[in-house]
Amino acid sequence: MQIYGEGPVIISLLKHLTSIIANSFNLNYHHWLLAVFWVVYCCVHSLLAGLRLKFYLKTKWGKWSRYYRLMYSIFAALTLLILLLFQYSFQSELLISSVWIKYISLMILVLPGFVIMILSIYKYFRLLSGIRSLYEAVPAVELKIEGIHKYVRHPLYAGTMLFIWGLFLIFPFLNNLIAVVIITVYIIIGIQLEEKKLEIEFGKFYFDYKAKVPMLLPFFKKSIK
Repeated sequence: MQIYGEGPVIISLLKHLTSIIANSFNLNYHHWLLAVFWVVYCCVHSLLAGLRLKFYLKTKWGKWSRYYRLMYSIFAALTLLILLLFQYSFQSELLISSVWIKYISLMILVLPGFVIMILSIYKYFRLLSGIRSLYEAVPAVELKIEGIHKYVRHPLYAGTMLFIWGLFLIFPFLNNLIAVVIITVYIIIGIQLEEKKLEIEFGKFYFDYKAKVPMLLPFFKKSIK
């Protein structure tokens, strides 16, 4: 019996998916290098942001350790710029061709993600960038739970994931997909590591905050009143 309608469409989609999987093993060396560079960047980023290294530098550098976060931020920004320059230095395959997906992703992913990122960065910019070390001898360790942090514990990560996946759907090239997938995995792992650091730094206060406020999606637990 011959099947009409949805059958050919499903078969076509399966063939396309199979083709993508098969071709993934024939990526040119630029794409493989890009994947390796992103993994290395994320690993180095995590290593340099770890508590062990910070404690070690505090004992070795003394008062100069206050400038570590600023140096780390500059290093992270420069290496990210170099990585992005490489990512867009070669041609990459277009994976999706759909105008309406671009408009939808712009409205429901890119713009909301960008707004959330700006709100989060503005709130923590001086602390996270290390700029406060230029005018405070020992920048105070703070855990802010007002504003957007009443609804999710990691709004910057949530906004970043919305933003990068939205950008991928607007510019759906293979090099962007590689970057977005690796960044997403890194964020998920990084959240778990950061949670452990925050539990060590703030103890019961953070455990109580964690019990009341969801990690990324503000739909599952009550916000702080």
